[in-house]
Amino acid sequence: MSTILENLTFKGGVHIPENKDLTSSKAIERAREPKTVYIPLQQHVGAPCEAIVKVGDNVKVGQKIGDSKAGLTAPVHSSVSGVVKSIKKMHTTQGIKCDCIEIESDGLNELDESIGVKGDLTNLSKEDIVNKIREAGIVGLGGAGFPTHSKLTSAADSNIDSFILNGAECEPYLTCDHRIMIEEPEKVIFGLEVFMKYFDNCAGYIAIEDNKKDAIDILSKASNDKNIKIASLKTKFPQGESYRIVDSVLKRVVPQGGRCKDANSVVTNINTAYAVAEVIQDSKPLYERVITVTGSGIKEPKNLLVKIGSTIGEIIEQCGGFKGKPGKIIAGGPMTGIAQYTLDAPIVKEVSGIVVFTEEEVKIDKVQPCIKCGKCIEVCPVFLEPLYISAYSLVGNMEMAEKYDALACVSCGSCSYACPSKRPLKESINHAQNEIKSNRKKS
Repeated sequence: MSTILENLTFKGGVHIPENKDLTSSKAIERAREPKTVYIPLQQHVGAPCEAIVKVGDNVKVGQKIGDSKAGLTAPVHSSVSGVVKSIKKMHTTQGIKCDCIEIESDGLNELDESIGVKGDLTNLSKEDIVNKIREAGIVGLGGAGFPTHSKLTSAADSNIDSFILNGAECEPYLTCDHRIMIEEPEKVIFGLEVFMKYFDNCAGYIAIEDNKKDAIDILSKASNDKNIKIASLKTKFPQGESYRIVDSVLKRVVPQGGRCKDANSVVTNINTAYAVAEVIQDSKPLYERVITVTGSGIKEPKNLLVKIGSTIGEIIEQCGGFKGKPGKIIAGGPMTGIAQYTLDAPIVKEVSGIVVFTEEEVKIDKVQPCIKCGKCIEVCPVFLEPLYISAYSLVGNMEMAEKYDALACVSCGSCSYACPSKRPLKESINHAQNEIKSNRKKS
């Protein structure tokens, strides 16, 4: 068994009811084939893609249908075989409106000829690895959506000595990472080995919260005799935030305004490693992913392997539909996810779950005056003073909000969760961040 580092954590954070028992023991199921998919051309940080197919074209599963010449971008692929019906503007689950390629499935699931070509990691150069990951359209699947090939190349000259797979999955309700670790440990480890090879056989870590002891045991056994350690993290939010992972596992501090590479490390999500393994081993691009569909407002919570471009509505339908009247539908986790206003929004690469709450659960508490209790300061993992940043934001004083390091906030929401007065701390700080960035562009 691999070495297990235990009881690792960071200072701050909050303990949140997990509510993972709804799906943690449920094996991944393949979702039904969608009749129509809507593939967004913007599913990543960076420049949007341009369509390289036109209305009337026949496409196959895994065929590249959108790309860009920009450096920071990631191509998109068809998740079904069928006919391109339209290219139109739609709102996606990430809260943006972009061009989407509508494809009507023929139900045949005919694969593109490039898929299934076996790869051999031992014969791949660093350039080969980056090119394969780039062409597969792989991005960070923990929610950030940063193109993985760009993350690798940007850190290539940073003396990386540690690569960490993030299996913390600290968001309540979500269990898709947990199930991947249990059901596909060999692919998870292979994906990590790809990253380790790229960084000259650096040390590898798999960071997992200690509420997933089965995953810790399985991956410890599967990674035996390799330069990989299992980091058992204390269950706490936001344990899965990348800078907290570096702090917990390596005891290194990522400088404010910096990146993990500035602490000689790189962090990426478990599902991203799984996707990398699939492209290296079988030349399979990222056109489907596992998501958790859960919450008290869902009749049959599940972990589903869904085609990118499937709509929220049809995914919920496959889980028995709503249980009672829905009060809020969130793409992602309840702490950092995005509330949805339509069931027609297509699933994108970054979405790790759909969480549905009932009307009763989402009743908004009355906002009370700040009582200066200091709880928001106590739980902030970045050691900020959220009450002051929020106060200046709410009166429009962005200069003072910036002086209080508003831009250092990682938007985890721990402050809002801990606040007894139900102040809109996270929301007002996010507003300040947007205003400060906007003012900088203007100047």
